[in-house]
Amino acid sequence: MGKVVSGKRAGAKSARAGRSARPSRAEAETAVRTLIRWAGDDPDREGLRATPARVVRAYEEWFSGYNDEPREYLKRTFEETGGYDEVVVLRDIRFESHCEHHIAPIIGRVHIGYIPRNRVVGISKLARLVEVYARRLQIQEKMTAEIASCLDTVLKPHGVAVVTEATHQCMTTRGVHKTGVTMVTSRMLGVFRDHAETRQEFLAAIGMRGAISGNGAG
Repeated sequence: MGKVVSGKRAGAKSARAGRSARPSRAEAETAVRTLIRWAGDDPDREGLRATPARVVRAYEEWFSGYNDEPREYLKRTFEETGGYDEVVVLRDIRFESHCEHHIAPIIGRVHIGYIPRNRVVGISKLARLVEVYARRLQIQEKMTAEIASCLDTVLKPHGVAVVTEATHQCMTTRGVHKTGVTMVTSRMLGVFRDHAETRQEFLAAIGMRGAISGNGAG
């Protein structure tokens, strides 16, 4: 029988492999210089001389989610809930991400709800969970599903509900140039998918009562 590797060790090993395959900082800065030249400007002129280094530092912040394991933030839970078994909702979690198709900003907010089975997690950890997934190249549908799946896997609650609302600058600043458009995605698991009343309770809490049907959720 093969040796069993824990999820944490496997994740760390995968992360190390990913880091070792990354280009060096100098290579990344050279790539930015190439893009500047391709755009038609001179990377050696005074105003752009430090731009490659600035862009690389910005990428380190924007895509820091690749360095984190989302499940780690949900490890510390609390079992002393006083028998609480109603919906827990954290709404309006603002996030900034980047579209994996054009590396253009996606800016919006996430609403999370879950019904605990026997343990709850600190609300700051929910915000951190969103941040980890947002700080990766993303599409909104995938990010919504990832957040819900992680919560469901780690906490094992009666149900999880995640709704994401966001604007996509790949659509507002290029292409069709349509401003004022918001994309809404959802993932409903457990009782939120199976019971319309529970789903509507969550939607009402985030100001979207009746906006998402059970068949279309998830």
